[in-house]
Amino acid sequence: MYILIVLIVITACTELVAPILSKFIVDDIVLQLKNHTGNINQLINLIVFAFIMSFFGVVLTVTTDRIGDHFAGRLRKFLTEKFYSKVLSLPQAYFDTELSGKIVNQLSRGIFTINGFMNMASNFLLPTVLQSLFTIAIMVRYNSLVGLFTFLLFPIYLSLSHYSTKKWGEEESKKNVIEDYSRGRIQEVIGNIKLVKSFNNEQREYGIISKNLTDSNEIYARQSTNFHIFDFLRNLSLITIIAAINIVVFYNTFKGLLTIGEMVLILQLLNQARRPLFAMSFILTQIQTAESGSKEFFEILDLPSTEPYDNIPEKKLVTNPMVEFKNVSFKYETSEPVLKKVSFKLGGNKIYALVGHSGVGKTTIVNLILRFYNPTAGKILLNGKEYVTYDHRTIRKNIGLVFQENELFSSTIRENVAYGTDATESEIIQSLKLANAYDFVMKLPKKIDSQIGERGVRLSGGQKQRIQIARAILKNAPILILDEATSSLDSQSEIEVQKGLENLMKNKLVIIIAHRFSTIQNVDSIIVVDKGVVDDFGSPKDLSKRKGIYRELITYQIEGNKKLLANFDIVS
Repeated sequence: MYILIVLIVITACTELVAPILSKFIVDDIVLQLKNHTGNINQLINLIVFAFIMSFFGVVLTVTTDRIGDHFAGRLRKFLTEKFYSKVLSLPQAYFDTELSGKIVNQLSRGIFTINGFMNMASNFLLPTVLQSLFTIAIMVRYNSLVGLFTFLLFPIYLSLSHYSTKKWGEEESKKNVIEDYSRGRIQEVIGNIKLVKSFNNEQREYGIISKNLTDSNEIYARQSTNFHIFDFLRNLSLITIIAAINIVVFYNTFKGLLTIGEMVLILQLLNQARRPLFAMSFILTQIQTAESGSKEFFEILDLPSTEPYDNIPEKKLVTNPMVEFKNVSFKYETSEPVLKKVSFKLGGNKIYALVGHSGVGKTTIVNLILRFYNPTAGKILLNGKEYVTYDHRTIRKNIGLVFQENELFSSTIRENVAYGTDATESEIIQSLKLANAYDFVMKLPKKIDSQIGERGVRLSGGQKQRIQIARAILKNAPILILDEATSSLDSQSEIEVQKGLENLMKNKLVIIIAHRFSTIQNVDSIIVVDKGVVDDFGSPKDLSKRKGIYRELITYQIEGNKKLLANFDIVS
């Protein structure tokens, strides 16, 4: 940046050399024509010097532009890293309320506008100010009235430009809101394209985006109208003042108060004054565009980083993990309390299940264990130490997770299984075998290097789950959470996945969220959750013998299965 500034200052000075030299060249020619007292050697020297300065200016411009491109690339890298680092350190609550497409669009627009502004500032701002000052100073040197008119041109022109760009920026902010929503919606539709097509909803989705684009164009039309009105006023002020300057210059030259060379110099400087004038107007527009375009970018950077991920020392995994909730309560920002004074203790290499109706707080308990959220009241402990004494990375390092949804990247099976580790190929293959996934992976065209598509779209539901299981096996964390891991599978796929789960659950503290009781029939204990509280706790056998939600839920499933068998005349 410092090198750029120095080069730009030198360039701004050299651009004023040519008009000044032309003044002396013209005066020398006039002397020769009038009384044959011109100096041919001086004329040649001036022409050669003018060429040298022009050549030097071209070299400076090329060098400055090349350094400017380097600076722009470094700036893009810096801004992207800054934004991405901030996003990675934000809490889960932020992502619960924002569209991913909107976040990406704010990143792209912020980088584009800030980069454009910095490029403009380095290439236009400094040379424009310098050229304006030099031009006015030289004008005053030869004619004070011309200098005064030239000076007045700047505040009049720039005041109109400032008001115009202010109105433009106000409308631009409205356009950005529409654009962010549209980009986010488009990304959502593409991500859920099967849903859209299965409901024949393409026309409606097209209509939503089309209406947004129409609204955006209406705003743009207002911007354009205002801009061209003020542009007319700017140009009117420009040609009026230039006409006044020309009258003064031509009159003084006619009267002999200015030489022909001085007249040429002033007219050239006046012509050059247009460039910094237009540049200043452009700068004002760019400032307003950068301000409105980067507003959300900087708002995100200003958010508190609750989960920094760098410079945190690695810690060993805990042994014989024990997770305890003590009077834990929790509510989301815009919700009623989800958990109310929940208490339980899970420990040893045992399997626990969280059971209850939908929406009673089971997933919230898991999110708190993973420290995606912090409790609003009460304490969570890991091996007798409060969660607040651990950093979030240490807690998550001790937890393996198999999601209900298929949380997979669009890359290869190798990358998905080894995600977050430095596993060797033999370790990856071993985990695939234990997850009951090795056979189908070996049938793929490129085996473990096969691309699986966005969110694993090229794999079946059971295959995707087994890839997740292989990933959890490879992580080998002492605590394992299964979030409805088989709820979306058919019976055959569930059997295949269960074989992988059996290997995964060995010698671990396992917490299962499940609605299908076939997946929890062999658990050690069950926590029954209802309306945000622990309603019951015990072994499956004990809970099935006493009245309560667990017995009610299992009865519903058994009765449903009996009806199904009866419909097909099958005796259970």
